Amino acid sequence: MRFLIIGVLFVVAGLCEIGGGYLVWGWMRDTKPLAWAFIGGLVLAAYGVVAALQPISEFGRVYAAYGGIFIALALLWGVVVDGFEPDRYDLLGAFICIVGVVVMVAPPR
Repeated sequence: MRFLIIGVLFVVAGLCEIGGGYLVWGWMRDTKPLAWAFIGGLVLAAYGVVAALQPISEFGRVYAAYGGIFIALALLWGVVVDGFEPDRYDLLGAFICIVGVVVMVAPPR
Protein backbone atom coordinates (compact mmCIF):
# COMPACT_ATOMS: atom_id res chain seq x y z
CA MET A 1 0.00 0.00 0.00
CA ARG A 2 2.85 2.40 0.87
CA PHE A 3 4.41 1.88 -2.56
CA LEU A 4 1.06 2.69 -4.22
CA ILE A 5 0.72 5.92 -2.20
CA ILE A 6 4.27 6.92 -3.13
CA GLY A 7 3.57 6.24 -6.80
CA VAL A 8 0.29 8.17 -6.85
CA LEU A 9 1.88 11.16 -5.11
CA PHE A 10 4.78 11.14 -7.58
CA VAL A 11 2.38 11.10 -10.53
CA VAL A 12 0.18 13.87 -9.10
CA ALA A 13 3.26 15.99 -8.30
CA GLY A 14 4.58 15.42 -11.81
CA LEU A 15 1.30 16.40 -13.43
CA CYS A 16 1.22 19.55 -11.31
CA GLU A 17 4.77 20.50 -12.25
CA ILE A 18 4.41 19.71 -15.93
CA GLY A 19 0.90 21.16 -16.18
CA GLY A 20 1.86 24.35 -14.36
CA GLY A 21 4.96 24.75 -16.48
CA TYR A 22 2.91 24.12 -19.61
CA LEU A 23 0.46 26.88 -18.66
CA VAL A 24 3.27 29.38 -18.07
CA TRP A 25 4.91 28.25 -21.33
CA GLY A 26 1.61 28.81 -23.14
CA TRP A 27 1.37 32.36 -21.81
CA MET A 28 4.99 33.24 -22.60
CA ARG A 29 5.53 31.37 -25.87
CA ASP A 30 2.09 30.76 -27.38
CA THR A 31 0.43 34.12 -26.54
CA LYS A 32 -2.18 32.60 -24.24
CA PRO A 33 -4.00 34.93 -21.80
CA LEU A 34 -2.26 36.15 -18.65
CA ALA A 35 -4.65 33.97 -16.63
CA TRP A 36 -2.70 30.97 -17.92
CA ALA A 37 0.42 32.26 -16.14
CA PHE A 38 -1.42 32.84 -12.85
CA ILE A 39 -3.11 29.45 -12.94
CA GLY A 40 0.22 27.89 -13.90
CA GLY A 41 1.85 29.49 -10.87
CA LEU A 42 -0.84 28.10 -8.58
CA VAL A 43 -0.50 24.63 -10.09
CA LEU A 44 3.29 24.81 -9.67
CA ALA A 45 2.81 25.75 -6.01
CA ALA A 46 0.50 22.75 -5.63
CA TYR A 47 3.35 20.60 -6.95
CA GLY A 48 5.50 21.60 -3.98
CA VAL A 49 2.72 20.76 -1.54
CA VAL A 50 2.02 17.36 -3.13
CA ALA A 51 5.72 16.47 -3.15
CA ALA A 52 5.93 17.31 0.56
CA LEU A 53 3.15 14.81 1.32
CA GLN A 54 5.42 11.88 0.47
CA PRO A 55 5.74 9.32 3.28
CA ILE A 56 9.46 9.05 2.45
CA SER A 57 11.27 10.98 5.19
CA GLU A 58 14.45 11.93 3.29
CA PHE A 59 14.09 15.05 1.15
CA GLY A 60 16.95 14.08 -1.16
CA ARG A 61 15.54 10.62 -1.83
CA VAL A 62 12.08 12.02 -2.59
CA TYR A 63 13.41 14.51 -5.11
CA ALA A 64 15.91 12.11 -6.68
CA ALA A 65 13.26 9.44 -7.18
CA TYR A 66 10.71 12.02 -8.34
CA GLY A 67 13.16 13.09 -11.05
CA GLY A 68 12.85 9.69 -12.71
CA ILE A 69 9.06 9.86 -12.63
CA PHE A 70 9.18 13.39 -14.01
CA ILE A 71 11.22 12.27 -17.01
CA ALA A 72 8.74 9.54 -17.93
CA LEU A 73 5.73 11.80 -17.35
CA ALA A 74 7.26 14.60 -19.43
CA LEU A 75 7.60 12.23 -22.37
CA LEU A 76 4.04 11.00 -21.89
CA TRP A 77 2.77 14.59 -21.67
CA GLY A 78 4.57 15.36 -24.93
CA VAL A 79 2.91 12.41 -26.63
CA VAL A 80 -0.60 13.15 -25.36
CA VAL A 81 -0.62 16.96 -25.45
CA ASP A 82 1.91 17.94 -28.13
CA GLY A 83 1.89 14.95 -30.47
CA PHE A 84 5.57 14.26 -29.72
CA GLU A 85 6.86 10.92 -30.98
CA PRO A 86 9.59 9.58 -28.69
CA ASP A 87 12.23 7.41 -30.30
CA ARG A 88 13.64 4.22 -28.83
CA TYR A 89 16.35 6.13 -26.98
CA ASP A 90 13.76 8.37 -25.29
CA LEU A 91 11.82 5.29 -24.24
CA LEU A 92 14.93 3.44 -23.08
CA GLY A 93 16.05 6.45 -21.06
CA ALA A 94 12.63 6.74 -19.41
CA PHE A 95 12.63 3.02 -18.64
CA ILE A 96 16.07 3.25 -17.03
CA CYS A 97 14.84 6.17 -14.91
CA ILE A 98 11.78 4.24 -13.73
CA VAL A 99 13.98 1.27 -12.80
CA GLY A 100 16.14 3.69 -10.81
CA VAL A 101 13.07 4.99 -8.98
CA VAL A 102 12.03 1.47 -8.02
CA VAL A 103 15.55 0.68 -6.79
CA MET A 104 15.54 3.79 -4.59
CA VAL A 105 11.98 3.61 -3.26
CA ALA A 106 10.95 -0.07 -3.07
CA PRO A 107 13.34 -1.51 -0.44
CA PRO A 108 12.05 -1.29 3.12
CA ARG A 109 14.16 0.94 5.35
